[in-house]
Amino acid sequence: MSDGVRLGVFYTIVRPEEKAILAAAESRGVAVVRLDDAGVTFGLEPPPGLPDVVVNRSVSHTRGLYAVHCYAHYGVPTVNSPAVVELAGDKVLCSLRLAGRGIPTPRTVVALSPEAAMVAIDRIGYPAVLKPAVGSWGRLMAKVDNPEDAEQILEHKSALSSPIHSVFYVQEFVPKPQRDLRAFVVGGEVVAAMYRRSTEWRTNAARGGSVAPAPLTPELVELSLRAAEAVGGGVLAVDLMESPSGLVVHEVNPTPEFKALAGATGADIAGRIVDYAVGVARR
Repeated sequence: MSDGVRLGVFYTIVRPEEKAILAAAESRGVAVVRLDDAGVTFGLEPPPGLPDVVVNRSVSHTRGLYAVHCYAHYGVPTVNSPAVVELAGDKVLCSLRLAGRGIPTPRTVVALSPEAAMVAIDRIGYPAVLKPAVGSWGRLMAKVDNPEDAEQILEHKSALSSPIHSVFYVQEFVPKPQRDLRAFVVGGEVVAAMYRRSTEWRTNAARGGSVAPAPLTPELVELSLRAAEAVGGGVLAVDLMESPSGLVVHEVNPTPEFKALAGATGADIAGRIVDYAVGVARR
């Protein structure tokens, strides 16, 4: 039962994931406040009619981060919390936290200039992967196989106007099967996991990778929960790769899509998110 909890859904567009969350809320008798991230404004004083809890579903990391900070300022809990969104949504910060907690993760070097980035790539070795510090869906990622490729990509990134492209996140290319793993964590439980397969080195479902259910092995569950706890817990997708030495965590996503995972596994992920958010509101 919802006990009169009003659930805010902060969104950019109503994708299949948001439709599923809205449907799950309706089936549970949970009232929903729709919060379009293009139309909401935030003053310094709490406005009337605030929901009891807000689920952040904005596709923009920046919009979502500022929004959850504002709702926290108003005393409204959010899923996920501002600290989790900030930490997990930034690959640099997330990698530092994973390494600090002893969680296996690919070798990574961060540089703050194109010249230093070339040094970083040399330290990692070819092939290497260049990623934006903030981003999803495999966008603006590049695999570099030699110094000539690296110089061209770094020159291109340097010409981009966003300050985030002045930070160079260099990661080793992990020789894995033509697949990786995504585990979905809600609270302290791994609710489902899937393989993402592709003949391309990027296996994101958003880029056309095929998906299939993955078994919840003890190693996968233990590592996924450790990674989720490391960034603060909540509703998180943990992305892992099967390296020659075992599973490694390469990302933790604080605002994950789950249509492909729900379709592959049959898990009621939207329902679990709503139930978790209602629990957060009751704390």
